[in-house]
Amino acid sequence: MTLSFVRTFPEIDLADRPTVGGKGASLGELTKAGIAVPPGFVVCVEAFRQFLAVTDPNNEIGTSVAELMADDHASISNASTAIRQRLESAPLPVQVEAAIIAEYERMGEGTVAVRSSATSEDSEDASFAGLQDTFLWLGDKASVLHHVRACWASLYSVESIAYRRRLKMPEDGLAMAVVVQRMVDARAAGVMFTRSPATGDRSVIVIEGSYGLGSCIVSGEVTPDKFVVNKVTGDVIDRAISQKTMQHLPDRAHGGVLECAVEGAQQNEPCLTDAEIAALFAVGKNIERHYGKPQDIEWAISQEDEIFLLQSRPETVWSRRDATPVAKPARSALDHVFAAFGGRAAP
Repeated sequence: MTLSFVRTFPEIDLADRPTVGGKGASLGELTKAGIAVPPGFVVCVEAFRQFLAVTDPNNEIGTSVAELMADDHASISNASTAIRQRLESAPLPVQVEAAIIAEYERMGEGTVAVRSSATSEDSEDASFAGLQDTFLWLGDKASVLHHVRACWASLYSVESIAYRRRLKMPEDGLAMAVVVQRMVDARAAGVMFTRSPATGDRSVIVIEGSYGLGSCIVSGEVTPDKFVVNKVTGDVIDRAISQKTMQHLPDRAHGGVLECAVEGAQQNEPCLTDAEIAALFAVGKNIERHYGKPQDIEWAISQEDEIFLLQSRPETVWSRRDATPVAKPARSALDHVFAAFGGRAAP
C-alpha cells in the first residue's frame, strides 16, 4: 500500500505521468538519464485520491467546480476560498501520512521544497506551469505534511479553476501528485530555453539567470541576465547584463525565502562565468536531444559550483504555432496558382 502513495525519482520516468504528475515524471526521467537532479520523492496521485475519498466522499468539490462558468470570477473566487480552506484543514489518512514521513526521514537531514505536480501540467496541449503552488526551505516533517495538503489545495486556486473552465477540461479524474525535493542552496539560478522564447529560433539556446534562488525571476522582482548561445558553435552571440539589486536567499530560521540586497559592484556583474554558460549550454543540448523536442528548463548552481536541473518541460508556445498550418493544404501544387488567378483546378 505504501508504494502506491510514495515513489522516489529513480523509480519513475515519463511513462508514470498519470501517477506522479508532469513535474514528478520529468524529474524521474532526468534522473534516469543521468542529469544532476536534487534527490527527492513524489507523493503519488493515489495519496491525493485517498485524501479526497475521506475528505470529500460525495465528490461535492468536483461537481461544484464543473458547474462554474469561466467568466464568473466572483463565483470562482468564492469556490476557491472555500475549497482550499476545507482541504488545507483536513487531516491526512493515517497510511498516507506514514508513507510521507517514512520517505522524508529516509532522505536524512536538510531542507526540502514541496512542489505541486498536476497530472495535466506541462503537456504540449495545456501548460499548468505556475498555476499551482511551490513551497521552499521546509525543514521538518510537520511543515512538509502541511504543505503537501496546501499543494493539493492549490489545484483549486482561482487561476487554476479559471484555466480549466476556459479549456472546458473535465473535473472527473483530476488529480495531483506532490514533489518533495532536496533544496539547492543556489548561488545563481534561472531558466534555459532550447529555442528562442521571443522568436522561436531553434538554432539558439537562451539562458536567463540571476543571483540566489530562481524565485526572484519567477516573481518578476529581478530582470535576469540573458545569454544567447549559438546551438551549433556554442558561441555566445548576445549577452545582456542587468542591474540585479536584490536576490532571494533561504530563510534558514523560519523556512521560505528572504529578499536580500546584492552588494555594490556585484549588481552589474554577470551572474554566470563563461565556463558556467558553456556547461549549461551542454546540459541544455543534452536534454533536448534526450526528449527530441525543445524544452524549457529550470536550473540552479550551488554554492559549491555544482549545476542542478530542477525541471524540464516541453516548450509549448512555438510548438503550438508550428503545429498549426498557415493555410489549408492544396490538392496539387498547381491549385494555389489557379486560386490566385480566380481559376479552378482540376479535381
